[in-house]
Amino acid sequence: MIKRRASKKIRIKDTYIGGDSPILVQSMLNVPSNDIEGSVAQAKELAAAGCQIIRFAIPNEEALALIKPIKNAVDVPLVADIHFDYRLALGAAERGIDKIRINPGNIGDDSRVKAVADICRQKGIPIRIGVNSGSLEKHILEKHGAPTPQAMVESALYHASLLERFDFDNIVISIKSSDVNTMIAAYELAAEQCDYPLHLGVTEAGTERMGVIKSAIGIGSLLNRGIGDTIRVSLSDTPVKEVFAAFDILKALGLKKDAPYLISCPTCGRTRIDLIGLAKQVEERLQGCTKPIKVAVMGCIVNGPGEAREADIGVAGGDGCGLIFKKGQILRKVPESELLDELMKEIDKL
Repeated sequence: MIKRRASKKIRIKDTYIGGDSPILVQSMLNVPSNDIEGSVAQAKELAAAGCQIIRFAIPNEEALALIKPIKNAVDVPLVADIHFDYRLALGAAERGIDKIRINPGNIGDDSRVKAVADICRQKGIPIRIGVNSGSLEKHILEKHGAPTPQAMVESALYHASLLERFDFDNIVISIKSSDVNTMIAAYELAAEQCDYPLHLGVTEAGTERMGVIKSAIGIGSLLNRGIGDTIRVSLSDTPVKEVFAAFDILKALGLKKDAPYLISCPTCGRTRIDLIGLAKQVEERLQGCTKPIKVAVMGCIVNGPGEAREADIGVAGGDGCGLIFKKGQILRKVPESELLDELMKEIDKL
């Protein structure tokens, strides 16, 4: 049982980040900000995939026009990603955004920081402070000599202090790096030095193959120690793949209970059915299923009902056929062509 780090509980729209609330999965639109129709379509796709927080860039005043149509299209908390221009934060808040990502130290003097803090306090809008190795302040970088974990945490807490000065602590912090070890160390330090909720991620993680691996190591190792309240898997790919990967990390750690958990063997010379193809079909058919069950797809009787006896339901391949089993007990033998459908019928009964 993973013991979660104690953190503040921050409300975002109708849900929460931190405290005893579930770990939320985020992603970000990658459609050009001037393409409202495309942005709405991608937001709807992310919502359908189960994404629990959707972020999108607001690079200029024209991009504020994204907020209303996306809010009308999806019932998911929305985050405006803003850099440098505090007026965009004010405009996003006025248009009903649910959360703002901005670094207070980058938006100008105290009057601007106060203006953002005031409107966000009035409207109950949390602010995410996002620090990475390329965003460090000059004085902090000179002090530490490099974007070390200590430097990034100091930067994040510096930004938080600017908001705290104006009685604002509705804050979420992220401290990302493209280097997995640096990212892990930074979040470990942040977890010790503050009680703000932490948004985990390996930034610029890469394409799907390496990005998923780096994210699973970085995000997964922290979650396993109770650190982290919301996550994003950053991939140079479609955002929906980020959502699926994030949920898979949570399922692997036992932190997502409202979904099936699939186990399947790597196959060997004993396999006499298309086990790999079957496993992929089962995985696809289980998308959208909310039953907290373990499903096994095994290549042969040797490693089937026995090795996967803890599975709620499963199949074990034979020579052109397979066995359907439940908690290690064989139910019946069926032809290979019927295995998928028969397995899904049993899953429907659970």
